[in-house]
Amino acid sequence: MTPEQFVAIYREHLPAISRYLGRRVDRDQVEDLAAMVFEVAWQKRESVTVGQELPWLYKIASFQVSNFRRRQSSALNFLTLTLSPDNAPSAESLAVFDADLAAGWAKLSPSDRALLALVAFDGLGVGQAAAALSISANAASAKLHRARAKLAKYLAVKD
Repeated sequence: MTPEQFVAIYREHLPAISRYLGRRVDRDQVEDLAAMVFEVAWQKRESVTVGQELPWLYKIASFQVSNFRRRQSSALNFLTLTLSPDNAPSAESLAVFDADLAAGWAKLSPSDRALLALVAFDGLGVGQAAAALSISANAASAKLHRARAKLAKYLAVKD
């Protein structure tokens, strides 16, 4: 990949990566983490499949968020961890003003929430979400169907 091609990918996908990061970390960390995502992407630019740049960047971003949270939690003491959130409200939490929807969302497994969020909030197709989560497109499709069914069931049953 040439530097010009990388710059085009950067310009095209920086807004999506920044939104993704903004739902997972404090807003003041987004710019730094986005820079780290694209730094890693530059270093590994030869490993991306043409046409799969965005899912690949989401995967890198998820690793950067995990690393950031590990660094952050190791720097904080237990009291600080229990008194303040370690990240900004997610798009999911902002979107689930409905108490029933919030309760149903909370009952889903983290992997179901991750897949649903990539498809519903980040606008990825099933194949792209699968690539971002390192699973096959068939597995993602089946998992997405099951996750949607679970959420629908949770919404139908009021506790």
